Amino acid sequence: MAILEGLKYTKSHEWVKENGDGTVTVGLTDYAQQELGDLVFVNLPMAGDAVTAGEAFGDVESVKAVSDVFSPVSGEVAEINEELLDAPQLINETPYDAWFIKVENVGDTEELLSAAEYETFLAQGE
Repeated sequence: MAILEGLKYTKSHEWVKENGDGTVTVGLTDYAQQELGDLVFVNLPMAGDAVTAGEAFGDVESVKAVSDVFSPVSGEVAEINEELLDAPQLINETPYDAWFIKVENVGDTEELLSAAEYETFLAQGE
């Protein structure tokens, strides 16, 4: 299971990448995609939608169940990864490349974990 340095993480297993332009990119961690199993459908918000830290912005459907995806930050959706709509399996194949949304006007980042903190969190059995 991969946990990449330089990203931030949430206890609900999303990752956040700061893009250096005031936006962040959000996706599901390697741990999350392993737990969910083979993903067959992704439901994403639309560009311009507001997202709130800790609240669901979309969901993923696996062969096991449908699971919410929670926003790690508050802000506005600047862009969605339309490629995932046709190829949700990319999340299983390369979870840190298969981003879901880019968020601008970012706030509420206090709860984000470093890679080391996330690794400790997982080791404690969630």
